[in-house]
Amino acid sequence: MKGSTYRRCSCRDPKTGKELGNSCPKRNSSNHCTYSVRQELSPREDGSRRSFARGGYVSLKAAQADLDHVRALLGLADSDDPEGTELIAEMLAEVSRERSPLPEVEETRRRLNAGQDLIGSLTVAEWLDRWLACKRIRKSGLNRYETDIRVHLKPRIGNRRLDRLRVSHLSEMFTDIRDANAQILEDNAQRRAAIDELATVPWKGAQNRARRKAMKAAIDELPPFRRITGPATRQHVKATLRAALNDAIGQQIITFNPAAHVEIDPVRKPKALVWTDERVAKWEQTGEKPSPVMVWTPQQTGAFLDFVAEERLYAMWHLIAFRGLRRGEACGQPWSETNLDTHFLTVSSQLVQDGWEVEASDPKTDSGSRVVALDDDTVDVLKHHRERQDKARETWGTAWVETGHVFTQEDGSWLHPGKVTDLFERLVAASGLPPIRLHDLRHGAATLMLAADIDIKIVSDTLGHSDTRITRDIYQSVLPHVGKSAAEATAKLVPLQRKAEAEKAARKAAKKAKARKSAAKEGSAGKDGKPKKDKAKAQAKTAKKSTRHKPKK
Repeated sequence: MKGSTYRRCSCRDPKTGKELGNSCPKRNSSNHCTYSVRQELSPREDGSRRSFARGGYVSLKAAQADLDHVRALLGLADSDDPEGTELIAEMLAEVSRERSPLPEVEETRRRLNAGQDLIGSLTVAEWLDRWLACKRIRKSGLNRYETDIRVHLKPRIGNRRLDRLRVSHLSEMFTDIRDANAQILEDNAQRRAAIDELATVPWKGAQNRARRKAMKAAIDELPPFRRITGPATRQHVKATLRAALNDAIGQQIITFNPAAHVEIDPVRKPKALVWTDERVAKWEQTGEKPSPVMVWTPQQTGAFLDFVAEERLYAMWHLIAFRGLRRGEACGQPWSETNLDTHFLTVSSQLVQDGWEVEASDPKTDSGSRVVALDDDTVDVLKHHRERQDKARETWGTAWVETGHVFTQEDGSWLHPGKVTDLFERLVAASGLPPIRLHDLRHGAATLMLAADIDIKIVSDTLGHSDTRITRDIYQSVLPHVGKSAAEATAKLVPLQRKAEAEKAARKAAKKAKARKSAAKEGSAGKDGKPKKDKAKAQAKTAKKSTRHKPKK
């Protein structure tokens, strides 16, 4: 197909307004005219002509370079590939029409071979919308992705071209999030200070009322209280973007995932601690928990279960405390999967809270679907719970809602996981025990199993973990007496010279003490082994007798 470069003068006749073209008197000046290129493209389906045209080049060399670039792009499609030829022709026509830069040859070759759009105009926001629409996951997970995209990703990097997204762009995004956190904390502090100052102003008096009114108006103008984007949320935003970009790589839209290489602050998981006597005493004085994740001792767990023994949902607290079911798993456990005769229950469903709405769902992972063994006491507790539920069903009659769940509301309907958590917190507060979360009751079950020397694999399977490392990393909070026993057992395995010498010296000292005691005992006795005092008495008595019976002269 024909293509050429040519000089063009854009001067116009002041009278007619038409271009002078070759008749321009300044045309022969080397710096007066500009250069243009034109390349014929394959005709459209209806037979109409189309071409790539561009002008404004300051030199013939620059114009020729772009013409060679256009011809290289046209050469990407084989002569026997009409579809490829059409795609490249349409791309060049659009580039000419939009006056956008010519795409790189190798990038266009890759896109053509991968069956992608040849013009990389897809933005991050457009791809995230397309990616989210194709996700087939639980509603709660989908909502979490949507929140990350709507709140963080779209406002900050949504307008960038997907194929030009770089690590530096993501670093700037997370820096912007940290700066926004600092501003939120400052705004919250100002609003809190204003509210505290308002609380000091008396209600009585016209002057005070006017002042209070002015202060309330000023508070209304301040930004509302907001939550910062914490380290865990930032990690989740990064994970969302990384997953979306990995799918883009899988579809050969991009070749590099910048989210896999951006560095952000790590999340430090809170360490689980046991409520020892010292920690309980400090909590009673200050009201502060040593860690967000706290675990009861066996004695404290027993005290709580005794306290709630008559509570309607006692069987649920008992099951979570001993078998470690998650909140949603306990709320969604059906009787059909609970076999009290064989002492097993199968975790096959759960109730998931989405906002404040509740929906039934499968376990989050394959390992979440599991069989849990039940001890005799737990079986007895569940049997008693079933009897009470049967009586409640008869009492409610036709108003009873038959869900088939083990744990329900008074009328048989679903338990709301959020309300279950609220109830647990009220019961803990009423019991006077140090506070823990409902999930920490599961944590305590894992700790008790590990303290009872149950194999880590069995503990992991009971909890529904996919890997025993998860069990060790999250739930292996060692109880104090278990840790002491482990420390003593470990110390006995190492022979130390100072310990041997100390033990030898102790034995020698004990031997000397024993010898002194024996010597003292022997020193107070005669040759016949009797005490000296008793011997003297015996001698005096013998002398008296001999004097009494001595014959008179």
